[in-house]
Order: sequence, then C-alpha cells, then structure tokens
Amino acid sequence: MTGIGVEAGAQAARSRALAVLRIRSRALAVALLPAAVAVVLLAGGSTGHLVGGAWDTARLVMSVLGTVVLLAAGAVALVVARARPAVSPTVAIAEESAPDLYRMVRDLADRLDVPAPSAIALTPDCDSWLEDRTHPAHGPPPQQGREDEITGVRGSHRGAPAAPVLVIGSPFLWWMRVAELRAVLAPVVAGTGPSAHPDIAAARRFVRGLDAAVAVGSVPGRCPLTRGMCAGVAWVARLLLRSCREHATQMERGVAAAAAERAQAVDYGLRIVAQEQVGLAYAGWDRLLTRVALPAWRMGRWPSRLDAGVVAALTELSRRDRLAEGFASRLGERPACDLLEEPGAVDEAASLLAARLFHGGPAETGPDWSPVDWQEYPEEVVDRKWRLDAARLHRVLDAQGVRRTPEATAPEAEAPTLSRVLAHLSSPQPTGPTAQPKGAEEATGPAGRAVTDPTAQPTAADRPAEPAVQLPVAATATTPTAPSAAPASPSTAPAPPTDVTAAEDTDSAPHGATAPELESQPAPAPAPDDHGTHRTAAATEGEAETLAAALTAELAREEAAVPHSGTAPDAAPWDDTALPLFPLQPPRSARELLTDHVTAMVCCAAIDTAGAAPGLDWLDGPSLLINGERAADLAPRVLSLVEDGDPAPLRAWLVKSGIRPEKPVRLV
Repeated sequence: MTGIGVEAGAQAARSRALAVLRIRSRALAVALLPAAVAVVLLAGGSTGHLVGGAWDTARLVMSVLGTVVLLAAGAVALVVARARPAVSPTVAIAEESAPDLYRMVRDLADRLDVPAPSAIALTPDCDSWLEDRTHPAHGPPPQQGREDEITGVRGSHRGAPAAPVLVIGSPFLWWMRVAELRAVLAPVVAGTGPSAHPDIAAARRFVRGLDAAVAVGSVPGRCPLTRGMCAGVAWVARLLLRSCREHATQMERGVAAAAAERAQAVDYGLRIVAQEQVGLAYAGWDRLLTRVALPAWRMGRWPSRLDAGVVAALTELSRRDRLAEGFASRLGERPACDLLEEPGAVDEAASLLAARLFHGGPAETGPDWSPVDWQEYPEEVVDRKWRLDAARLHRVLDAQGVRRTPEATAPEAEAPTLSRVLAHLSSPQPTGPTAQPKGAEEATGPAGRAVTDPTAQPTAADRPAEPAVQLPVAATATTPTAPSAAPASPSTAPAPPTDVTAAEDTDSAPHGATAPELESQPAPAPAPDDHGTHRTAAATEGEAETLAAALTAELAREEAAVPHSGTAPDAAPWDDTALPLFPLQPPRSARELLTDHVTAMVCCAAIDTAGAAPGLDWLDGPSLLINGERAADLAPRVLSLVEDGDPAPLRAWLVKSGIRPEKPVRLV
C-alpha cells in the first residue's frame, strides 16, 4: 500500500511538473511566432509567390515585430536564467564539524532509498526543509566587508550537485533526542527522491527563476531606462507565474505526499510522539524570542546561547504545566546536539543569525552589539533595561515640567523617586457629596498619611492650609489637558501663575482634600464637588495619555539615532541583507510603553530600597525577585495605576514589600 501511495504521489508531481514545462514551451512558442511568420513571408517573396506592395509591407512589419519580440524574449529568458533566486540565511554545518549528524542523515537516506542531501545547514527556526542551491547565481564571491552565513554551503555547491541542501531548525537539535530528530527528518529527507526527477527539477528551476525575475523589477536605485526594462521583464514573469501557480502548488503537494508515504517505513510510531515535541519546541522558541531575547536585542546585546535557553524554557514549562510533565523525563536520553563536535560555537552562530533575522542586528559583534551569557543576563540586561527606562521616564517628566517631590530634603530634592511618578499618574478618589472633616483626616497618622499607605509622604492636602494652597479642584483647570472653561465652585478661586506646584499637589491628593478640608473655606454643595471630581480624574487621564505619547516620541528619537545594519543597494526581497526579515512583534502602543516604564521604575525602587534583585524567568522574561521569589502580582497593580489612575493597589503592594517610594533611585 505504501509503494502504491509513493508511486501515486510521484506520478501526480511529475504530471504537474510537465504542465509547468508546457507553459514554458507555450511562452517560447508565442515569442517565436512573429519571427516564424516573418520567415515565411520572406521565403514567399524570394520564391516569387508572395509579391506585391501589400506583401512587402507585411514582410517589413513582421520582420521588425519578430526582431523586437525575439529581443524582448531573449532579455526575459536571460533575466530568468541569471537572476539569483532567494536563499534562506542559514548557518553552514561542515561535515568535519558534525560527522555523526551527516552519518545519521546518510543512513536515513539509505533506509528510505533516496539520494542523500548534499549538505546540511541550520536555521534559527522550528522548521526543516530541503532547499535547492544548485543555481549558478548562488555561488558569487561574497560582498566586500560582509561575511555571509552560508558562504561555506555556497562554496561547496560550485559543482552544481543535483541533491538539495537539508536545512534543520536549530532548536530541534537542542530539545529533541537523537531518535526523535531522525523520525522528524525522515519525511524531509525522503523528499530528495522526487526532487531528483529531471522534470520536477526543471519545473522548480523555472518557477524559482520567474520568482527571482519578479524581484529584479523591484530593486530601487536604477536609471529610468533600466527601471522600465526591468518592470517589463517583471510583468512578463508575473504573467507566467500566474499561469503556472496552480500546477506548481499541486506539484509540491504531490512531492510532499510521496515523501510522507515513503517515510512511513522508518520510525513511524516514534514520529507521532516526536511531532508533539515539534509543537512544544515551537512554543518555547517563540516565548524565548519575544520575552527574553527581544529585550536584550533592543539594548544592543544578543544572548549567545538561545538554543540552550530553549531547553531551560521548556524544562520550566514542564515543571509548571501538568500537561508537559512527561516531556522532562526525556532529558536523560542523548540530545541531538551531541551530534555536533562544537555545539557551543554552532549555538552562538545560530543565535547571532536569529538576532539578524528577527531584529535586524549587525552581522558581527562590536561595541554596541555584544553577546551576553545567561548568567550575566539579570545584571547586564534586566537591571540595565529597568534603569534606562526609569531614566527615560524622568527625562520626559522633566521636559513636561512635572515637579519633583516637594517633601524631599536636599540633596534628595532633585533625585528621581517613585513618589513623583505615583503623584503624577494618580487621580483623586471620589468621596461623595459629604467630605471628611480635616480633623478626621489628621487622625489617620502623625504626618497626615492615608490609611492605605502608611509609608506615603505627606502631600500638600495633608499639610496645614496656607494661602497659596486654597485652590481645590479648580486649580486642575490650569493643566493643558483639563477643560479651560470649566466652571469653578463659589468657594474656589483661579490659580495664580506662581502657584503651579500647589495646583499639581491637588491632582495627587485624595479628593477629600478640597474646600471642606480647608478650615477657612465653607463646604461646597454636593453637585459642584462631584463635578470637580470628574474633571480632575479626566485631567489625570489626559496627563497619562500625554506622558505616554511623550515616551513614544522619545523612544522613537532614540531608535532613530541608533545606526542599523546597512542594506545592500541591490538587495532583493528575502535576501539576507534586507533585515529584519521577520519582526517579532508589532510596535508597542503608547499605553504599553508607559506601563513598561512605570514597572521599570517600581523595580528600580525595589532594588535600591528593599534589597530586591533582577532575575530571569525563562517563560516571562525579566522578572523582579523579592526575597528570592518572583513578584508575579506586580503587573495588575501597575495597570490599575496607568489605566485607571488608582494608586491604592500599588501603594499597598509597596508597603507589603517594604519598598519606600519617596527614596531616590539610581539611574543609568
């Protein structure tokens, strides 16, 4: 039954390949048709059969048309034959550096009765495939000053061998066992059998040449004449691609079906179990890149052991998730990375290539692009990232004219504190139509502190009333985000220009600290008080939006100032010089940036005032360790402050953790 399935799949692939080749033949016939008509007319005139003025005109027109069409067809054929097809950037694995891996692949090919792949390369992704690199354009000399990742593989293909290159996902080598890797690679290696058929190989070369010709038309920086000619070639190539798209798709499906049927004879039962490891490795790899590697890449550091990190991440997942409990028991078997002579060097090369593909980093290390080990990650990446974000947050607050905490004494008065951020983002809590008397508030603590925050510093509303502070809610109308024409209650007065700091104090004070709290002012009516509360909350929300937008602009300016790896002027789409090819995440929103920066400020305060430490969580990335345990409950409290303007959950958490927000923190 298996032999019948293999033969059926291969026969379907060959029939579709012949259909692709017939489209090529028809295109050639269309190109030759005007020239053939011109030859017939010329022959008829020379023999005296087609004479007369009309025939002479027809001969002239068809001769010119045939010549033009032949020249255009020759140009298209030349571009299709000479254009360099896209090649996946990979890490070359020479046979001397992995003899056991080559031996395993050759033994697998012998068991499948197919040609062995001509070479092996690694890609920083959870996938494996065969790639044809027999095109002559795959072997040009490398660009000056640029080391290509697959130079070794290209150099070994100058003889144009027929077998394709086996590309293996590097995470598979570190997470899978040797038997699992062999089972997973069996259907891939089995694809070399149909690929060796002349018709299928010729159809693939034709389709890849058309794809490369389309890419030639999109290269910028050419003169108008050349650009017009390339656009014409690309138009013809697109027309041919549309004509043979369905046949090429069905051809590849037939090849895959034939390979899958042939591979059933080798490790079929083990392959079912190994496919579970493929999905698990993909989940761990994606989590490691987005949560762990991406923060380091943004700082100019690239983790040099990403594949080893996948093992740590998936082991941690198996410890947390009951569904993955059985996966960790496999770790006692021989890992597939033992098939490499120097797995550390290969892991480092794959990690650097991953940084190039997913982030667009440089091809080589430098002062602004250096590797980092996992042991150094908490101090070199996590702590530095938090302090850079905290410094950026305070720079933006300084640019916006937000005051520093007035209760701090010199020399701490100008130092950055978490209290400054809390006061700026906090909105007052509504107290209803009746406000507390001043004496009841003072009974909450010796310094007028609120009950929910025993460590909070006294605000302007908690201190004795002064003439300059007799500005309750109406003072918030002076902020840029508050309505400028909002009506004030009869007991309030407009803020004088010299009393900006007092007006800002009322934004961060509890709402009870309004006119009823000032002994010299009468209690306002409930309706105006409620209206003033909503106006102050809206103003605070506007301040958060303004701060988030300013942080986004500041970060954009910093990223624009960082030099990126240059792109070659003749780089085609999917070429390894047009990086990053696969951005990991869409740009973060302004609110997400503000949340990240506030979280970084809280973490810096925890490290400097409560003895906390930066840590690395393999599944969640940078984490804060308090008393050796990960602070997993910090994120919802920061979101409550940023999105709702409610500092109470975060202040309660700070008190519980022993963090003092009024103390200065160290910035980078």
